[in-house]
Amino acid sequence: MSWAAELDELEQRKQFAQRMGGPEKIKRQHDGGKLTVRERVSRLVDEQSFVEVGGLAGSGEYDENGRLKHVVPSNVVMGRATLGEKPVVIIGDDFTVRGGANDGAVGDKMIFAEQMAFDLRIPLVRLIDGTGGGGSVRNIENMGHALLPKMKIWAYVARNLNQVPVVSLALGSVAGQGAARVAGSHYSVMVKDTSQLFIAGPPVVAKIGQNLSKNELGGSAIHARNGVVDDEVASEEEAFEAARRFLSYLPPSVYELPPRAETPRETIDQAWLRDAIPRDTRKVYKIRPIVDSLFDPNSVFEIGRYWGKAIVAGLARIDGWPVVFAASNPYHYGGGWDRHTAEKFTRLVDMAQAFHLPVVNLVDIAGFQIGLEAEKDAVMRAGVRALTAVAESTVPWFSLIMRRAFGVAAGGHQNSSRFNFRYAWPSAQWGSLPIEGGLDVAYRSEIEAAVDPQAKRAEIEARVRGLTSPFRSAEAFVIEDIIDPATTRARLVEFANLAAPLREPGRAPNGYRP
Repeated sequence: MSWAAELDELEQRKQFAQRMGGPEKIKRQHDGGKLTVRERVSRLVDEQSFVEVGGLAGSGEYDENGRLKHVVPSNVVMGRATLGEKPVVIIGDDFTVRGGANDGAVGDKMIFAEQMAFDLRIPLVRLIDGTGGGGSVRNIENMGHALLPKMKIWAYVARNLNQVPVVSLALGSVAGQGAARVAGSHYSVMVKDTSQLFIAGPPVVAKIGQNLSKNELGGSAIHARNGVVDDEVASEEEAFEAARRFLSYLPPSVYELPPRAETPRETIDQAWLRDAIPRDTRKVYKIRPIVDSLFDPNSVFEIGRYWGKAIVAGLARIDGWPVVFAASNPYHYGGGWDRHTAEKFTRLVDMAQAFHLPVVNLVDIAGFQIGLEAEKDAVMRAGVRALTAVAESTVPWFSLIMRRAFGVAAGGHQNSSRFNFRYAWPSAQWGSLPIEGGLDVAYRSEIEAAVDPQAKRAEIEARVRGLTSPFRSAEAFVIEDIIDPATTRARLVEFANLAAPLREPGRAPNGYRP
């Protein structure tokens, strides 16, 4: 006897899975400006590389004789693929299949995907579009009892953050556990206007008197600016490209080292950096052109552009070697750190530590933000977390003092208990607090007693400022080297090549803080 009947049934079941929620639901998905989960997988990964796992899971319908009539597939699609010719695990929600939301296979498949990435030591990409994993209120009637929230998946989510790169793309409306899975990543993205993220959606929030649309409550305009997600993109295709670029800088797992890309044939002229910093300390300047000049051409991948704005930060390459970078942004509160900036910096340092990426820190910081709102916002608590991340960091660091380095916040420009590469430009100045803010405190009685207080203040400021020259500090070996800005890239290239052999695979002693 042959197995033709069983093979025919297998093919039939595969066809049911490919149909997802059926033509009407697929049309609704497309009318909403969104791709189906299978289209997403196809466009994200390398061509014909997807190997589905668990594609037969779902809810079967049988006739009175037990013969298969139809299968409503589970609304989670997962499997293995290659992305940039490197293996990854992909898991995506199928919003066209709502019947699958209450299928026990949903939670099992989610956990299975997390487990697969962990045990294979390869990156995980989540395509999240609505599935929370806990079912709906209707589920109570179907089962005859209510479930006590357990978040069984979270132990798997948490341990993956310390072992493999995790990317989450929010591609529709996500709430509850789905929203938590987006935030529980090393890199997360929302699509403008078509994706939203909530603790609870508009119908639930309306019960507390807030009648809001999806975008008003949880659109990317909110979450790409408060740090719940890292970035906002204009389309799903841009989200896929962001995922590909992000992963290109990282190793498959903490047990391997980040790959080196090709070394650039040409670099941007560095001479203009000599005039990049205004002599007037009250004037600001644009940091992104400086960043683009120092790193390999077209290698800068900024993360969190719309939140934590006192730093411009992300991933880049130096002579082909991938690094994490942070650069002060004087256009945002003069580069003073608020709570979001400290949180952004902490996450980047943790990611560098987890995946063995050297850190480049371009410093122009007047300190933490000050004033009543800063105190209410608990800036110091977030700042202490950032300082702790730096103190626990063991990867190589390169710090460049471009202009200001004042206060407790500036004290975290590197781990002072270890050797670091540290340079200053001639425009640099530092201290416990800026001269402008400290003169009136330190010399109050002398200024007030003067016949002309303003003239006395100017006299004292000129005297003290003369002592703050970075060359005076270099004489005392407070700073190791002051360099011509035009030579900075050469110093970075030396750093990257000396740091590369020092990188050691393995798990970091301190966990990643999402």
